[in-house]
Amino acid sequence: MTAPFTMKPLPYADNALDPVVSAQTIGFHYGKHHTTYLNTLNKLVSEDASLQGKSLVDIIKATHGKADKTAVFNNAAQVWNHDFYWDSLAPKGGGKPSGRIAELIKDSFGDYDKFKSDFAQTGVTQFGSGWAWLCLEGGKLVFKKTGNAENPLTMTGVKPLLTLDVWEHAYYLDWQNKRPDHLNACIDKLINWDFAEKNLG
Repeated sequence: MTAPFTMKPLPYADNALDPVVSAQTIGFHYGKHHTTYLNTLNKLVSEDASLQGKSLVDIIKATHGKADKTAVFNNAAQVWNHDFYWDSLAPKGGGKPSGRIAELIKDSFGDYDKFKSDFAQTGVTQFGSGWAWLCLEGGKLVFKKTGNAENPLTMTGVKPLLTLDVWEHAYYLDWQNKRPDHLNACIDKLINWDFAEKNLG
């Protein structure tokens, strides 16, 4: 059977996020890690008739918390998380946004500096591998941190707007153990505010 899922192309050249995220990091991260998640997911789906024909989001929700579907969930969620992550970054992004998202930042955090500090701290304090998310919940912006492959799609009333990857393969070649510096550089220079605005709906 034809593989149900294909790699979503990167929305920019592999060197477009230099120097915060190098082409070498993207080569490993997108070309190896992300690709392996997708290939593994396709194999698992091909072996499970109950999952065939479902969307990626439907598979994530159907397998979440089910011990016998852990491998499917992990790989499906990581495919979705990475697709979302690449769109959360943009060349010449970052800095203070404008529009509705700027108003929500002021309403939810008081000012941009508090937002930036809290976003970075969310990623810094995620123990081990995982993700830092900017989400909309109850009309307010909130931060969520998730371990491993977990994401906000399984949280009631939570809409993800942006994410930063804090698995070591996302930054270690460029920043070694300096996760805080990497996160602050992403927020300052790469955050894709147009993507966040679009996700507000």
